[in-house]
Order: sequence, then C-alpha cells, then structure tokens
Amino acid sequence: MNQDVLLEPIGKDAFEIRLQRPERMNALGVDTCKALLNAVSQASAQRARVVLIRGSGRAFCAGADLKERQGMDLAGKLTHNAAIRAAIDALAGAKFVTVAVLNGMALGGGLELALGCDLRLAASGITLGLTESRVGAFPGAGGTQRLPRVIGASRALQMMLTGEPVDTDYALQAGLVNEVVAPEELDARARALAALIASRSAPALAAIKRLVYAGIEIPLADALQVERAALPEILGSADYAEGLAAFAEKRPPRFTGVA
Repeated sequence: MNQDVLLEPIGKDAFEIRLQRPERMNALGVDTCKALLNAVSQASAQRARVVLIRGSGRAFCAGADLKERQGMDLAGKLTHNAAIRAAIDALAGAKFVTVAVLNGMALGGGLELALGCDLRLAASGITLGLTESRVGAFPGAGGTQRLPRVIGASRALQMMLTGEPVDTDYALQAGLVNEVVAPEELDARARALAALIASRSAPALAAIKRLVYAGIEIPLADALQVERAALPEILGSADYAEGLAAFAEKRPPRFTGVA
C-alpha cells in the first residue's frame, strides 16, 4: 500500500481507510485508486465487519485528480476512470459494512466514493456535489446511477445538471447522508457507530447488504422470494444459536461467524 492510503484497525473487527493526500484535497489519482483498492482487499482478508472511509486534512475527497488527468490522452483518461470505478465498486461490493465519514468537501468522484458506501456521516457545514458538468463531463464512476437510487431521479438530476454542491442541511433532508454532526464530534460518532455495527453477526450483516441491494433491482415479489431463500442459512447458523442463547441468558452475544 502506498502512502496515499492508510488502513488501520480501530477496534474489534473494525477498520479505517484514510485517504492521505491533504495537499491535493485527497484527489483520486491512478496510484491512489490502486492503493484504495488494495486497502479494501486487505480489510476483507482481515475479516472486517465494518470499515470507515475518511479523508485527511480539510477535505473528504475533491474527486478525480484533474491535474493528473489533464496530460492524459483518451486511453489514459479512460484508464484513470476505470481505476476510480474499480475502487468504488470494490467498496460497494464488499461483504463488510462501509461508512463514509465526510470530514470535509465531497465533490465529483469524492461524492461517488461516498455513494459507494453503505452509510454516510457528515460534519456540519461541508459541501457535497457531483460537479462534473462544470468541466464538460458527467459523473462516470457510478454517480449517474447511484445518486438517483439514494435521493430520487429529480433531485439527482438537479444536482448533476447544475453541478452545484449542496449543504449538509439539504443532504440530510434529501437522504444523501444518514447523519450530520458537529465537526468536533464526527470521529467519536463514527467510531461509536463502527463499534456498534462490528458487534453484530458478520453473516447477518453480509446477508442484509446483499438482500437490500439485490432486492431494490427486482420486483417486490421476486425480492421476497430471495429473502426467504436466504433464511435457512442464517437461522441454521451458529451465530443465530448464540444470539438466541444470549437473549435467553440476558447477556451480550459472542458472535464468531465469518461472512
């Protein structure tokens, strides 16, 4: 892993991936994206249940590194975009729960990165936006598809067509972020949430993610069948037996299952 990205444990089964290019607002260069992809793979290998994604300095992520892209030919630009997409898709497809901790601005590919996560916590006073139309492009790392699924087509279109960022009040009201907290409280809240999620059963967490994301893409009747098909594995698991025993004995469960 290069120095652009740091993976570190923050508790039992919980990790943090930190983007470390504060001088470039944590912009996503090709090497940064490769390092991010590697960090996701390492977190998975270490059987993470929850991973926080955070930026260093005053930004979460300002998006694709446009200074790096400016000197590229078309093939290079497409390769750069593919590297960003690969990292975001890896986060989106991970079995562990991902939480974007938006400590500062999340623009362009930075917001696309956050949209690839399951949950988003934001510090009050930051801005979020898919700003690609300002430079004659469109959000090509999943933004045109993920944003409408989160906040609806009409709101997503307005954000993307104007390229104008929104504030945290709007983001919370629209459902773009799950919570907004004071900047000085963001890290503590994120780590508390990570600890809570990490205390749950890994197979159950993975099943919830898989069922929700698969279900919203298909008709309700089909989705309900997929849900029912997943029940035997979970209800027959050692973690569920432990959960029932812990409930009966009025103690915290000690889950050991691996997703």
